[in-house]
Amino acid sequence: MATENDDVHQIMGEDEDKGATEKRMEGDESRKSGRPTSRIPTFQSSLARKRTTTPTAESSLPAKGEGSCREGQMKERGEPLRTKLPVLGDKEITLPILSTHSCSTDDLSLGDFLDPISDASEATPLAFKQKHTPEPNTYAGSEGLEGLLQRPSLRTETELHVTGSFSEPQSFIIENSPKGDDDESVSDLLDNVTEGLSSSTSPEEHLPDTSDPSDVQNICEDMQSLGEDSDKACVKETPCLPHCGKESVTDDAGKECLEGDTVKLKKIEKCPPAVSSETRLKQKAPGVSAKSKKVDPSLVERSKITSSGSKRKSFALFCLLPTVLLLLGGFGQHIWHYGVPKSVSHLMVQLELHWLEGFWLPQEQCSTDCRLTLVESLPEDLYFPHMSVHLQSISHTWTNLLNQANSSVKIAAFYFTLRGSDMGLTEPSAIQGKELFDTLKQLESRGVNLKIAVNAPQTSTADTDELAGTGAEIREVDLQNVTGGIVHTKLWVVDNKHMYVGSANMDWRSLTQVKEVGVSVEDCSCLAQDASRIFGVYWEIGGQKNGSLPPYWPGRFSALSSSKYPLAVKFNGVPARVYLSSAPPQLSAFGRSDDLSAILSVIDDAQEFVHVSVMDYLPMSQFTQPIRFWPAIDSALREAACARGVEVKLLVSCWSHSPGAMFVFLQSLSVLNKTPLKCNIHVKVFEVPSTPEQLSIPFARVNHAKYMVTDRVVYIGTSNWSENYFSQTAGVGLVVNQTGSVVEKGQQTAQNQLQKIFQRDWNSDYSQALTDEHAEYCRKKKKL
Repeated sequence: MATENDDVHQIMGEDEDKGATEKRMEGDESRKSGRPTSRIPTFQSSLARKRTTTPTAESSLPAKGEGSCREGQMKERGEPLRTKLPVLGDKEITLPILSTHSCSTDDLSLGDFLDPISDASEATPLAFKQKHTPEPNTYAGSEGLEGLLQRPSLRTETELHVTGSFSEPQSFIIENSPKGDDDESVSDLLDNVTEGLSSSTSPEEHLPDTSDPSDVQNICEDMQSLGEDSDKACVKETPCLPHCGKESVTDDAGKECLEGDTVKLKKIEKCPPAVSSETRLKQKAPGVSAKSKKVDPSLVERSKITSSGSKRKSFALFCLLPTVLLLLGGFGQHIWHYGVPKSVSHLMVQLELHWLEGFWLPQEQCSTDCRLTLVESLPEDLYFPHMSVHLQSISHTWTNLLNQANSSVKIAAFYFTLRGSDMGLTEPSAIQGKELFDTLKQLESRGVNLKIAVNAPQTSTADTDELAGTGAEIREVDLQNVTGGIVHTKLWVVDNKHMYVGSANMDWRSLTQVKEVGVSVEDCSCLAQDASRIFGVYWEIGGQKNGSLPPYWPGRFSALSSSKYPLAVKFNGVPARVYLSSAPPQLSAFGRSDDLSAILSVIDDAQEFVHVSVMDYLPMSQFTQPIRFWPAIDSALREAACARGVEVKLLVSCWSHSPGAMFVFLQSLSVLNKTPLKCNIHVKVFEVPSTPEQLSIPFARVNHAKYMVTDRVVYIGTSNWSENYFSQTAGVGLVVNQTGSVVEKGQQTAQNQLQKIFQRDWNSDYSQALTDEHAEYCRKKKKL
């Protein structure tokens, strides 16, 4: 106890310590002499000192509360304030705190305390939070009033403060007693107070009308002086209600508040060592002073919890707000660029969410044991030696694919002129095209859905209009306003199991008047499904009324094969790795290899030779102004021949539409094989023989093939090798690699077959070495 008294001396001052010591000495003498002592601590010394204080001395005292809530209410109503204390008999006393609206902060509703509690939690010293713990079994005064002075449990107080509603009657403290030590005067005073409050129901009616607000202020000041006497005791208040009600209230010691009682005295506990007796709270409730108030430890604990919860909410808000702003900003930018999505499907089209869309895409069966057939068309009057290699005709291949169709046929074409109606004349060589057209007309009657994506605008719509009349779906794809090019693709997909890709157009001339090369793949659903996705891109564009491209292609068009992830299949029993490429990049969905990149990778992969057969070879732009130099493929071929020693052979066409600049560029390649470079590069020109009658057929009598074969890889495409075909025009390529595969007896690779076709054409009488006269000669053929 010596340490506790020393700490209290430092807090309360030397005068207060002396007064407390005298009181303890008087109490000890009274107990020794047997005289009764007062069971309520007296505040006589502190009251007497405060009443004799001069204004100058008062100004030096610590700041007190400005008065009770009753005083604030009287000021608002304009009632006069009284300055004298009431007198009972000949003794001057201080009134007990009878109103709920006292200086105690516990009397305020929790709704008004939200902000002050937060302030208090920050302003309260750490020592107060750690040390100001009440001693539950310590009481001031004698044991006679122990039941009345015992304070409710801390658990009860905490529940009252947390819930914000008080189902139990609130208690208050009779802070002062009349001068004297007479127990009967105290009992009479308690009886008077009880009788005065028994008929009152409103907290505002607890104080007698004759009470002076200034006296109440003095009482509040005496409350704040608590701890000077009675062994430096501390008072803890809980909120009080006008009456206990019909239910009894039980405190920790098992004492009950009797039914009908109007007050409940709280226990007075000794202060822990080195604890400040005041904690200032800023009141925000109307009519309540914002000066210093006493704070219940339960309020401090609750304010600590509230403060930590508030910090967690603030941190969550700090993290959440920037995220929300970024999402809103990104969505706003998306709408600014691409417009408001009309539906979830439209949004999926705008966003490349292929990995999400794959969850609900139907998984179709995929077959990998495929039959690959290289096919070609040979113009009339073009003959190769009987012992040379010949391929299956494209006319027969197309008819065979249509006869196998069970559910669907999808065709992407440059134009549709199978019957020769565009010429306005009867051509005997158009018979194969007419037969094919009749087979197409019968598909709908067999329950086979025919879809045709054709370039727009068409020069002749007779064939497509008649097919549409039989039930076929036709979509014209206008790329001119989208990419600046055309649909130059020649692609078939049948039942998502079979496919064809090559140089032949849907034109009767491609069957009998033009030299073409293509490839048919049957019973290969893995590859056919990938080709169907390329067709789906054209079909999607054709369905757009505004003729625009989506910012992102839907996942249903994503590539199933690419140069990085080729399909592993078997072609005629020989293992192969295969993928499809497309052009231009604007029409390539997610994962699709660009057609130009595929060509360059095949050239770079070659180790022994690169053999190319293409109608037009031009390292510049061909259909746009101004002319642009485009050396992508040309540089790759030069590097392969001059740097790596790869044999390069180029076979180009000579016909009435051959660009004159092409032969000049080809001469710049041929000159590289001279000394001292001696680059292994050679160029030939292939010319289809023609009669005057055949030359009168427009866009005929030409080697229209577009393929490349190396010692390792086969590439079959639909595009000529000039800049516009890869940057603006729609095209498709098929890449097959069977290098290192085991070839059984009777089998052969696609690379071996196509190499034989190229060597046949290269060594034929229709191929001639490039000379200076070819540019002039081919130009004259336009006038024939």
